Amino acid sequence: MGGLRLLALVVVTVAVVHQWAVGGGGVMGNFVFEVENKFKAGGERERTLSALKQHDARRHGRMMASIDLELGGNGHPSATGLYFTKVGLGTPTDEYYVQVDTGSDLLWVNCAGCSRCPTKSDLGIKLTLFDPSKSSTSGEIACSDNFCRTTYNNRYPSCSPGVRCEYVVTYGDGSSTSGYFVRDIIQLNQASGNLKTAPLNSSVIFGCGNRQSGDLGSSTDAAVDGILGFGQANSSLLSQLAAAGNVRKEFAHCLDVVKGGGIFAIGDVVSPKVKTTPMVPNMPHYNVILEEVEVGGNPLDLPTSLLGTGDERGTIIDSGTTLAYLPPMLYDLVLSQILDRQPGLKMHTVEEQFSCFQFGKNVDDAFPTVTFKFKGSLSLTVYPHEYLFQIREDVWCIGWQNGGLQNHDGRQMILLGDLVLSNKLVVYDVQNQTIGWTDFNCSSSIKLRDEKSGAEYSIGGHNLLSSAFNLTVGRIFMFLPVLFALLQSFSAF
Repeated sequence: MGGLRLLALVVVTVAVVHQWAVGGGGVMGNFVFEVENKFKAGGERERTLSALKQHDARRHGRMMASIDLELGGNGHPSATGLYFTKVGLGTPTDEYYVQVDTGSDLLWVNCAGCSRCPTKSDLGIKLTLFDPSKSSTSGEIACSDNFCRTTYNNRYPSCSPGVRCEYVVTYGDGSSTSGYFVRDIIQLNQASGNLKTAPLNSSVIFGCGNRQSGDLGSSTDAAVDGILGFGQANSSLLSQLAAAGNVRKEFAHCLDVVKGGGIFAIGDVVSPKVKTTPMVPNMPHYNVILEEVEVGGNPLDLPTSLLGTGDERGTIIDSGTTLAYLPPMLYDLVLSQILDRQPGLKMHTVEEQFSCFQFGKNVDDAFPTVTFKFKGSLSLTVYPHEYLFQIREDVWCIGWQNGGLQNHDGRQMILLGDLVLSNKLVVYDVQNQTIGWTDFNCSSSIKLRDEKSGAEYSIGGHNLLSSAFNLTVGRIFMFLPVLFALLQSFSAF
């Protein structure tokens, strides 16, 4: 039906308005452009189903591309705690490191004149302030612009000629960014062959941050130039690229917690195949319906209201969150089942949030797996070495966190972050409203279909901090205060 609908729009009529100074009045002229179908009946290229399909494939190919975003960072709590990529912005192009986040929508970067922006990063990357005045293709977005009116549902306060469209975004940790919207060129890497890319330029609208608060403005720990939100809103980079016909509205990530970095790609993932579960419709985040939780193969006795059964609920899948957050009742049940396997452990609370203990054996042999079962028979199994993290050779801490994200009625929802998403290929088919995943080696490669030729191209894992020196130095300086505090807490062991 998609192909037929495209062909139905071949014949068009264009109305043009001209103002003429004739008798002080205006004259409206209608101009009709005759457009002939290239599959003219009886002609050399007479319409056939195969010809129509080839035409659609070529047309889609002119529009659709597969994008390879190189990843850096590590989502493990004892490492960088986030994943980031590199994008080019402006003319001439400059490079910016931005955190990838499926739990938010906006792409924004710190801009020249920012009153509270980090100037250095312990990740070993160079931070750069975007300066619209130095880009020949940059322009501010007015509050009357369709993008602004759509983003604010036609409720932008005090909009008048010459007023630019501004934004304020507050994140779950209390940090925030504010600034104004600009339009400029973004440069991305388009797959052009197996493990090969070529530049792809597109005009997009993004936030120019001039004030940050919380960790975004004051901390150098894992500081980056901004955030790249991969949410579903029309303002997101994914939605803008798809609306412009540049990409299919589908992306995937494989977060490598072993070597760091991993895979982040936009396009039609054809290999490996993943089993999927439907998204909860009309939600601001990527929500899915959780039907059961098992610890060590034993189902937990949970009320339906906790799991979520309607459009107002669900479990949030969020690559921008490091840990996994469970409502208190679920947290208590999961933790008690885990610790029951080792009743002699001496627990110690660190920083009022991490439950830690000393253990010198293989944790995968001693502790149970935790399995989340979703609608559509899709399961997510989290192994002990994934939900436990080491702060020294024989000291482990539990990554599960007590307290979920609150929805509009005050009830807490389950939020699953990098702690459980790492070392899995996760595919977000926004176009068809499904999410799926499978265990995967994130330092290997996946295949995306090139819609220009129908060929399948491999996209491999990356690590923007592949230099052992940069990665090690970044981690040492970033986590020295935290590790020192943790080790001090265990000085009695």
